[in-house]
This record gives sequence, structure tokens and C-alpha cells, in this order.
Amino acid sequence: MIHPTALVDPAAQLADDVEVGPFSVIGPDVTIGAGSVIGPHVVVKGPTVLGERTRIFQFASVGEDCQDKKYAGEPTRLVMGDDNVIREGVTLHRGTVQDRSETTIGSRNLFMAYVHVGHDCVIGNDCILANQVTLAGHVTLGDHAILGGLAAVHQFCHFGDHAMAGGGSIITKDTPAYVMINGNPAEARGLNLVGLKRRGFSREAIAALSTAYKLVYRQGLTVEQAVSEMRNRFDLPEVALFADSIERSTRGIVR
Repeated sequence: MIHPTALVDPAAQLADDVEVGPFSVIGPDVTIGAGSVIGPHVVVKGPTVLGERTRIFQFASVGEDCQDKKYAGEPTRLVMGDDNVIREGVTLHRGTVQDRSETTIGSRNLFMAYVHVGHDCVIGNDCILANQVTLAGHVTLGDHAILGGLAAVHQFCHFGDHAMAGGGSIITKDTPAYVMINGNPAEARGLNLVGLKRRGFSREAIAALSTAYKLVYRQGLTVEQAVSEMRNRFDLPEVALFADSIERSTRGIVR
């Protein structure tokens, strides 16, 4: 299961069925869950925890020291859930002690070729990051987030659940849940209706979210007025999530 040219540190903890390809390097303080396949020419550095059925393709660098100039070699971590796919040339960095000391990634995410995830990022579940997406440090992605190729997210930005960014978007503000954005700088283009329908959102929820979106983006209200109005008009968890994602913003939302 481990190619004879691979270098696996004796202190690494690999499940019995983990495969490691030619010329890959697995360092100490690395844990890799069952059913995982590490391709050729991959570097995994610790402290890093990879969940079950992780698939890493060639030339990826996982758990490397971050690029923050304040980083001074502290033993920070990268922790990932199960069923993640990491394609060619992806770079996933560990955290910093100035923040959470950990970069955290959920399950069932797809990182396409040459994606970069900076230090202290928090990524949910079922996200898709297309080729060459770049997340600066301290970025948070919600569940089912989709970022088109070459999109870049500024540090400390929040990108909400079920939100979608078009290719090449430059994102410097927070993106509320369900919103579809595009451009440089990114602007709101509507709700991610296709994504909501594919994920089984009810007609009632989609209609309510469409009205809530218009309150924020079409009625000339302040953000505070729009959120107050949607909370008064709708008692649905989907709308509450939309409102919560707006209220927690610290950088202002994409408009």
C-alpha cells in the first residue's frame, strides 16, 4: 500500500489500508484516516489530521507552514473531515497562534487544481472550489459554497451557506447565504436559485428567500431595516439563516 520510494515518518499514524504513491512525503504528527489514497509526489506535513477516504492527487502540499510573516514555527494544525478530494497542485496551510491555531475543513469538499487555502480558514461541508481559487487567511466558507475558477477571497471574509461566486470574482466583503456574486469588485447578481432547487429547497422557502433578497438589494432599505423586515414577515429557518449571515458581517456585505 505504500510505494517503496515514498518517505513516511515512523511517527505518522496511517490507517492500515491507506495508499501512498511514489515519491510522496508524509511527516510526523500526521494522521490519515481509513480508505485514503495519497497520490505520487504529495507532501503532507503535520500537525495534520486527514479524515477517512481522503483523496490527494499529485504535487499537492497539505499542512505546510503558513505564509504569514508573524508565524514563528508554532505547532499549529490542519484538520480535515472525511471524503475530501484534493486535486493537483493544491496548497492547504496550517493555522497561526494569532487566530485559532487551526485551519479547519469539513467533509465532502472538492478542491480543484491549484486551489490555495490560507492559514486559519474555516471551510464547511460540500463546498466546491474550482481551479486556482485563492482564500487568504482567516476566511470562512459555509456549507455548499461554490467558488468559480480564479476567484479570490480577501482575509477575514465570510462566504455564506449555498452562496456562489462566478469565475474571476474578487471578493473583499462578506457574502450572505444563498447569494450569487460576480465581478471585480464582486457584486450581488441574485439568488443561487439553481443550487437551491437542486438541493431540494421547498417552493415556500425559495419564494420567501426571493422576497428577503429584494428587501436587501432592491427596496432601497438600509441593511438593518431589511433584516428587521424579513424577520417580521417570515418565520422560516431558511430566512433566519439569511438574516443571520448578514447580521454577523464585520466587513459589510457584497451589494
